[in-house]
Amino acid sequence: MSADTSSRLMTQFGQKRLSFREWRWQRPFWGGLLTLLGGIPIMYIPYANLTLGSLTIRMSTTAGAGSLIIGVLLVVLGLTMWFQPHSRVFAGVAAILLALVSLVVSNVGGFLVGFLLALVGGALGVSWAPGESPSTDARRTRTATRTEKKADPEPEDAVAKSSATRSEAASDTGDDGSSDVDSASDDEAHANGRHRAG
Repeated sequence: MSADTSSRLMTQFGQKRLSFREWRWQRPFWGGLLTLLGGIPIMYIPYANLTLGSLTIRMSTTAGAGSLIIGVLLVVLGLTMWFQPHSRVFAGVAAILLALVSLVVSNVGGFLVGFLLALVGGALGVSWAPGESPSTDARRTRTATRTEKKADPEPEDAVAKSSATRSEAASDTGDDGSSDVDSASDDEAHANGRHRAG
């Protein structure tokens, strides 16, 4: 393997990592992951066989079907948070409710492991809000800094210029009492966002 090949592989890996980071920033990734992981012990434990020496312990109860349904729904809600982030509030609230129901239905919520994971994942899904990626924030900061440097003149300067224009306009009135300078200064005042009363 040459140095060129290894650098190309690192570049491809870096690009994939950055694209995954961008994808992760646009959705409640950790809420979806914890909700998905919370569903696995809830649906698995009622059907698992624990073997201690020659003794086989089966956790299956009549609520095994309910546990399977709750676990599958939690996995689906976790995937919903990932692939449809606009329905994150619904998915988060449903995950919290299913986690609470799993306490009663599924062997104390998968021995509290599935319950806690689904509860925290649902809360993260509800509380997540869309933001901007770090690269967009950096661009916005640079643009704001440039804009501040190229800012319009100070408002005091603009007021001083408009009052000087008005005093000139008062001395240059025509026969009908109107002035071309007044209309020009009115246009400047409206362009600045300031309005002159009168």
